[in-house]
Amino acid sequence: MLRKSIKLANAAAAREASSSSWWSNIQMGPPDPILGVSEAWKKDDNPNKMNLGVGAYRDGQGKPFVLPSVRAAEAKLNAKCLDHEYLGITGHEGFRNNATKLAFADSGNNLVGEKRFANSQSISGTGALRIGAEYLARFAPVKKIYLPKPSWGNHTPIFKHAGLEVDGYTYYNPNGCNLNFDGMISDLKQIPEQSCILLHACAHNPTGVDPNFEQWKEISDVCKERNLLVFFDMAYQGFATGDLDHDAKALRYFTDQGHNVLLAQSFAKNMGLYGQRAGNFTIVCQDTDEAKRVESQMKIIIRPMYSNPPAAGARIAAEIMNDTDLTKQWEDDVNVMANRIISMRSELVQGLWNAGSSQDWTHVTDQIGMFCYTGLSKEQVQRLWDEHSVYLTFDGRISIAGVSSRNVEYLANAIHAVTK
Repeated sequence: MLRKSIKLANAAAAREASSSSWWSNIQMGPPDPILGVSEAWKKDDNPNKMNLGVGAYRDGQGKPFVLPSVRAAEAKLNAKCLDHEYLGITGHEGFRNNATKLAFADSGNNLVGEKRFANSQSISGTGALRIGAEYLARFAPVKKIYLPKPSWGNHTPIFKHAGLEVDGYTYYNPNGCNLNFDGMISDLKQIPEQSCILLHACAHNPTGVDPNFEQWKEISDVCKERNLLVFFDMAYQGFATGDLDHDAKALRYFTDQGHNVLLAQSFAKNMGLYGQRAGNFTIVCQDTDEAKRVESQMKIIIRPMYSNPPAAGARIAAEIMNDTDLTKQWEDDVNVMANRIISMRSELVQGLWNAGSSQDWTHVTDQIGMFCYTGLSKEQVQRLWDEHSVYLTFDGRISIAGVSSRNVEYLANAIHAVTK
């Protein structure tokens, strides 16, 4: 009788367990700080509302912009009636090798000509960073990476999820909205040897503050003295100044000086291939034999992650980079986008002066690239949300790409209203 009672009790417990969810104890995760901006903007019915959080280029009408060079490349590809077979683990060879050449040109003692590099197509810049993070976690002598303070919000989780420790070094000076170069150099000199540091190649996200070339030289010297492994994140080549070569100048200098760097590239911004997720990851090596061994380990890392990358975006980018006429057209497209952003910075500052602001806004035009650190406080940002339907992240970062001649006066008046 007792055994029967125990069996019935166990059966009842099993039924109760099976009727409840496996995930009933899972807690709600916090919203993404940038995507949360877009969600709030979507819910707002103010016709003057502005979304300055999203990091995607918009034209002068505030609409998504498809580059004419990309349209032309798509037409050529459609005419070829290509199949949809899998790419290899490291992706489209023409794309990845042209991407690496675009980044390094003939720098670093002919590293491109000698194929002194290992590379792989990636799922945009985020995927390139994650491949690099996994590689560092497996093979780097020190399992720690140092990021600029602040850095792109996704950098920390990417490296932590790969099992690396994450620390930081001084970068931004909030009082002047500029580079704290002395603090940066002081911190770099204290980083333990053989550690890895991350540098933004150009158009630092989120601050829009870059070192000048003489400062880059000193950063390179310190990294060499400390025997630091340098990981460049280059999401905005061409997007900062409109000149693809100029925006790669720091990266090329480092390789010329003998740094065997890691590089994450994205073609989301400079080709507008946001949803196509076209990126590239490169490791500069000592020689071609080392490059072959390094690339073999990349494949081992990638295979269980996503097997192989998507073809469409890489085909578009390769078509552009392989065709002289399309390359020239693309360079013109990039120049147009960069110059519109530069002009919007100037118009915003002029609008603030016209509105009556007596504050110093020169940092808006001194900064570079898609983003601007305005210096606005969290309280001021909240007022922009609540009183003016202007949505930006609470650290005061705005995407200049979301500003146009149609709304720049409204934005200037709103910023003046919360800062006067």
